[in-house]
Amino acid sequence: MRTGNRILVTITSLVTVLAGTLLAHHSFTAEFDVNKPVKLTGKVTEMKFSNPHSWIYMDVETNGKVVNWALETGAANALIRRGWKKTDLPAGTVLVVDGWQARNGTATANVSSVTFTDGKRLFAGSSNESAETK
Repeated sequence: MRTGNRILVTITSLVTVLAGTLLAHHSFTAEFDVNKPVKLTGKVTEMKFSNPHSWIYMDVETNGKVVNWALETGAANALIRRGWKKTDLPAGTVLVVDGWQARNGTATANVSSVTFTDGKRLFAGSSNESAETK
């Protein structure tokens, strides 16, 4: 009986952890607005390769005011599969970013792609199902 109880407790714990993880992940439409496309040009201040999402932080000047945008991309592994390297975005790199702004109007966006000054373009593994991937 003790073994049966341990198995039941283990399975219940595992289901609880997995359910919490699934519920914690947000969908694109919960946070970002497909009707608010953004095209931003600025300089990278930081790049964080991480899971479940990587983040690019970039200073964008608009009407004489500099705003630091937080730009969500796919997970580190998704970026690497799309040709990204951890060394691609050192601070000061100038980029043009295409994506969608957060529903709350903050300087936060989900990224579709980034384009370098030399024309090189990388796709960001957006969680928007209609985003370009190639």
